Amino acid sequence: MDWQGFARQMAAMARDLLAEHTLDATLEQITRSAVDLVDGCDASGILVLRGDRVSSLAPTEQLVTDSDRLQESLREGPCFDAARPDTAERVFRIPDFTEDPERWPHFVPRCRQLGVGSMMGFLLYTREEELGALNMYSRKPGVFTEDSETAGWLLASHAAVAFSSALTDAQMQEAITTRHMIGEAMGILMGRHRITEEQAFEILRTQSQRTNTKLREVARRVCETGAAER
Repeated sequence: MDWQGFARQMAAMARDLLAEHTLDATLEQITRSAVDLVDGCDASGILVLRGDRVSSLAPTEQLVTDSDRLQESLREGPCFDAARPDTAERVFRIPDFTEDPERWPHFVPRCRQLGVGSMMGFLLYTREEELGALNMYSRKPGVFTEDSETAGWLLASHAAVAFSSALTDAQMQEAITTRHMIGEAMGILMGRHRITEEQAFEILRTQSQRTNTKLREVARRVCETGAAER
């Protein structure tokens, strides 16, 4: 492992992540960097676990999504475990899928049929939150070593900070957009029905509760149609 070269590439990746302006672009940069920086990594993706549901974020190949779906259906696998909020382990590695599995006995043979030879999973976390798992795949068995694991862990540490920051920015932007949309909808209702600000908001709130629809969506419909059910 050329650690000096790896350090230079990590520094460049950190600058690239800082330059991204959206959550999706940040996640795509993270998974592309895994393929580019970690020796033997053919594909990468981020698995997020919400309850029993798995979301595949920024997969570089269909192989990643197929593996995530397999882990979801079987309820086992290194990435599935790494993404669980109650796990004490933060790194998982299956060096060789051709060997009898010591763990995940149902997942390993099924994933081998997908063409996976080796894989690793890293918990993405900060001091405040756990975000999911960064997963790396190789089609060749025996490729991922302890050096690969160290490189992956370093990348995952940088990625977690960038992921958290981008997620916060996205949530703030969504909140601002929602506030503006609600204000615009209230203005439309106030002008159309000659009502007060409080009455306009009550119309939106009542419609949201009656239809079990988010307030933002109700406001969006008012902005598009110029009216709301009362």
